Amino acid sequence: MKAIVMNGYGAPERLGLAEIPIPDPGPGEVLVRVHHAAINDVDWSLVRGRPYVYRLLFGLRRPKHAVPGIELSGTVVKTGTGVDGFREGEAVFGDISGSGWGCLAEYAAVKATDLMARPQGLSSIMAAALPHAGMLAWQAIFRYGRLQAGERVLINGAGGGVGTLGLQLAKLYGATVTGVDAGPKLDRLRQLGFDRVIDYRQVDFTRTGATYDLIVDAKTNRSAFAYARALRPGGRYVTVGGTPATLVGILALRGFTGREMQIVALKPNRDLGELLPLVLSGKVVPEIDGPHPLATVPKLLRYFGNGEHQGKIIVELTNVNEA
Repeated sequence: MKAIVMNGYGAPERLGLAEIPIPDPGPGEVLVRVHHAAINDVDWSLVRGRPYVYRLLFGLRRPKHAVPGIELSGTVVKTGTGVDGFREGEAVFGDISGSGWGCLAEYAAVKATDLMARPQGLSSIMAAALPHAGMLAWQAIFRYGRLQAGERVLINGAGGGVGTLGLQLAKLYGATVTGVDAGPKLDRLRQLGFDRVIDYRQVDFTRTGATYDLIVDAKTNRSAFAYARALRPGGRYVTVGGTPATLVGILALRGFTGREMQIVALKPNRDLGELLPLVLSGKVVPEIDGPHPLATVPKLLRYFGNGEHQGKIIVELTNVNEA
């Protein structure tokens, strides 16, 4: 099968498209023919092995997992021992970050517990865009952020998968939503429905004097005290990503800010059952960047790392008829 393969840490341009054996599903696993996969921040970190502390998790000298990718949509080819509930040819999707990698390949052996059936009416492309960013957005806004109707929300890193889905979820509650991202993305953010947009290269939103009930942060590039300054009394700050150093800083200082500050400990796929009806009814629509060919993954990772993408970057591995 064709797969994106890492032989060591480094620039994404070092990645190669290679032919490797199709894996066999082990006990409790399902072999999935991958139709679409997504690129995420964890792929950017895995490929580069940076920040270096990640190598304690990924492998000290080289990655433990040769094929990146944590999010897929595809069809079941075969099941391992002890797997019930999936049949050959069934459409499935899921976020496998809780147990492994390997989605940027034509086939992936995946734990059955990381998959769910793809419902009729949900395209393969849409399914690949939902599990990781959708759950980060849902859990940040509802489980951690406890959004209330009519509140003022700011999303830092608004143009990515979490930000564009988070906007739509917040709007369902009548929130007024401000998006922070780079200038070239701002017109599209307005089209998507952000009430106000800020170019982070021109304006520091923590110093404008505006305050918010909820800040959802996909970047975590300021201090805890800066974020606290932008929160109303009773406001909540929730981060879904950042470097270990900045996250440790938030944890260490949050008790001194006088504001509620939390880091999302993602529960993969946990709330997909809540999100899916909104997607199937058209109330929430993932913003798709792609689909792109598998061979372009090295360029796509650089594109992702530079923050140039809009919504979810989707890679197409198999040409399938959409549902």
